[in-house]
Amino acid sequence: MVRLIRRYGGGSRKLYDTEESRYASLEELGEWVREGQELRVVDSKTGEDVTAQTLAQIIYEGERKGGSVLSSAFLHAVIRRGERVLTSGVEGVQQGLQGLMRASAKRLPPVRRARSELDLLRQGLTALDRSLSHLEGSGRQPAVARPDSRPGGAAARAPRRRAHS
Repeated sequence: MVRLIRRYGGGSRKLYDTEESRYASLEELGEWVREGQELRVVDSKTGEDVTAQTLAQIIYEGERKGGSVLSSAFLHAVIRRGERVLTSGVEGVQQGLQGLMRASAKRLPPVRRARSELDLLRQGLTALDRSLSHLEGSGRQPAVARPDSRPGGAAARAPRRRAHS
């Protein structure tokens, strides 16, 4: 949900949080954004959406206090090329992730081998289960005793025979 903030004019540029019914500082707004909160800042007099300016001000204040998050080169590029810089940055991250996924996939043969071995093991257990069911159906006792607690096995699926009294 988007948190609505009203910005009041004048020299102080007070920010009023409508959710908590109190004034908030730029630092608080920045903390909320870092925690994942979406904000919408509206000028109380004109109703104009001033969210972008307020977020830019939060970044500016953070930079001014020494909490530099953005490099000068990045800021120059944003001013020169605007949205294209951000788009190319996102594309770069996507390409990097695709490269990591490809590199990871090359390291997966041991996992594939283990999966194929598990499939073979399951097939063997299924065949063993069928053989045991066949032996039970013919009235012969299997050579190896098997526990009834084996999950998913023939004993778990076979109907229990009742002793006749």
